[in-house]
Amino acid sequence: MAIREILVVPNPVLKEVSAPVERVDDELRALMDDMLETMYAAPGIGLAAIQVGVPKRVIVMDIARDGEEKQPRFFANPEILWASEETAPYEEGCLSVPEIYDEVERPARVKIRYLDYRGETVEEDAEGLFAVCIQHEMDHLDGVLFIDHLSRLKREQAIKKVKKQAKAA
Repeated sequence: MAIREILVVPNPVLKEVSAPVERVDDELRALMDDMLETMYAAPGIGLAAIQVGVPKRVIVMDIARDGEEKQPRFFANPEILWASEETAPYEEGCLSVPEIYDEVERPARVKIRYLDYRGETVEEDAEGLFAVCIQHEMDHLDGVLFIDHLSRLKREQAIKKVKKQAKAA
């Protein structure tokens, strides 16, 4: 396993649409393992492959709270089968938009289908933080960042702040 560089705005790769994976094999599992190690090191709770420069429809996630046992999750080719009309606001942040947080309104519940670490098809319902995180990460697969859900002014301010932080580093 290896820690990979996480791309940050305004890197144009983050706006690319990721391609579906043909199958979950050892090469893809190695990518997933690297992504998980990278996410834990950042630290974060979710990471899409495009954030490490790989335009594949792959996500890793672990929403276990501090002090809880790790619960790594792997998603290849995730898709939303159903989303509730009811929405819920949640303050989101992103490893590709460091130190920027803002409230985003998303469907409160979704039903998803994906291939797991073994390549088996899974369907499950998501709500709460799981629903927020899976939708946030799936946005990445379509070249959408959480700041794209904000007003143009807030989005531009966020990008400007990230650029300023990068120069200071």
